[in-house]
Amino acid sequence: MKKIVLLALGMAMNMTTFAQDDGEYRSSDGEYRSSEIETTISGDIVSSYIWRGQNLGSTALQPTLGVSYKGLSLTAWGSTSLVNPDDTKEFDLTLAYTIGGFNIGITDYWFDRGGLDQEGRYFKYDAHGTNHVFEANIGYDFGFASLQWFTNFAGNDGTNKDGKRAYSSYFEISAPFKLASVDWTATAGAVPFATTSYNGWTSGFAVTNLSLKATKDIKITDTFSVPIFGQVVANPCSQKAYLVLGLTLKP
Repeated sequence: MKKIVLLALGMAMNMTTFAQDDGEYRSSDGEYRSSEIETTISGDIVSSYIWRGQNLGSTALQPTLGVSYKGLSLTAWGSTSLVNPDDTKEFDLTLAYTIGGFNIGITDYWFDRGGLDQEGRYFKYDAHGTNHVFEANIGYDFGFASLQWFTNFAGNDGTNKDGKRAYSSYFEISAPFKLASVDWTATAGAVPFATTSYNGWTSGFAVTNLSLKATKDIKITDTFSVPIFGQVVANPCSQKAYLVLGLTLKP
């Protein structure tokens, strides 16, 4: 794990240049970015927590806190049910680097749901008794569409047909577009290999996420607006479909 984090940091340092210009620098892709540390504080309230076509809980509060510097970012994200105390609580940490359209990242997912570790201890990292899942991702945003690939490489991963670690993976393509002054995103995602991590069990390639999301800013005052979004999600693998409504709060 430490080697992977150091590799990500090394790539981040080697792929940028540090020419300063009034608080900006020019990266190796020719773009100018802020050379100052930026902070992100926001929170979503969603009618239900749907992730990659899976239903992970009821109405939830999902806060985000992050810092970024010259394409390198560290983000904390969580999810807590507002109506059902028995729903899984989640806390994720993501270290990522973006340059141009290219991005890489490592995420530590932690789920407080009993399971192998009935006490839900955060600092328990036993190979076969932890509620952490570690995932690496790589992707590219072409502008008209983006591609992302995710693979679990450590922690409480699922198993394959032989009962061994599945290195559970997921990939998706997303395409943004604008229609009737509303921002839309169409997404198609699939699990490429057999694993018990998605929908309980997938025996091989399976489409698990077909979604269409619309987002629009609702003006509250002349200086304050709240983004609200609606999303239709279908999971052909589990034969489930969901309709989600949410809003985002941010400074």
